[in-house]
Formats: sequence, C-alpha cells, structure tokens
Amino acid sequence: MHTSPTDLQEIIYVSTLATGAPVRFVADIAMQARCNNRQADITGLLVFDGLHFCQQLEGGARDVAATMARIQDDPRHRNVEVLHQGPLDQRRFRRFSLGYTSVEDIELLERLQRLKGQAAVQAFVDLLSGLDVDG
Repeated sequence: MHTSPTDLQEIIYVSTLATGAPVRFVADIAMQARCNNRQADITGLLVFDGLHFCQQLEGGARDVAATMARIQDDPRHRNVEVLHQGPLDQRRFRRFSLGYTSVEDIELLERLQRLKGQAAVQAFVDLLSGLDVDG
C-alpha cells in the first residue's frame, strides 16, 4: 500500500513517559510501532530523552490519525500534545517505518514542546542534523 502524494500528512507530538513506567517500555513501544507502521505505510522518527518523547509520523491522513489515536490512548504516554499536524510534500523518513534515537539533553524536548505549527516543524527538522538515528 502506497500513499498518494496528495494524501500525505504529518503529525509531530510530544508526550511524557507515564509515571512509574520503566524506561525499558521504550524498546517495547518502538518495536510495536515499527510493526504497526509497516502495516499502515507510516514512516517517522521517535526521539526519547529518558522522560519525554517527540515523534514525527508521516503517511496517509487516515492512517496517521488512527496511529495518533492509539498513541493518545496508550497508558505508557501521558501529556500527549500535538505540536503540528498538516500536509507534507514528501516523506522525510522513507528508509524506515520508525527511526529511533535518544538524546541526553532533556531540555531539548522541553523547548520543542513550547512550539506550535511551523515553528515546531522547523525545530524538529533542525534537531535531525545532530542525531544518530537507528532505523
């Protein structure tokens, strides 16, 4: 299944690891997301700082919305906040269903969380240049 370019959407959100949830849950989240994303033709990147998540999802509008609804219902996430949602000209992450990286600077994602719309997109894109991503 391939998404038509006119239907391509992206969502960038931030969330916090649920209180009391062990950090090992992050590996479970990434593994399950890779499987689900492949089936739904979704690509993207998950960034984790030990407490906060920032994720960019890209794919068909319906599939991205369904994935976001699952994330919002996932008890391992709390304070899920969408920073940007809108059309996308082309995928940023064609190579993998879910890239994953961690960052040590917890203030980085906290600063990103204060942004909305195109400012959030630009900050996310700027963040990519300094990351070592596992696909």
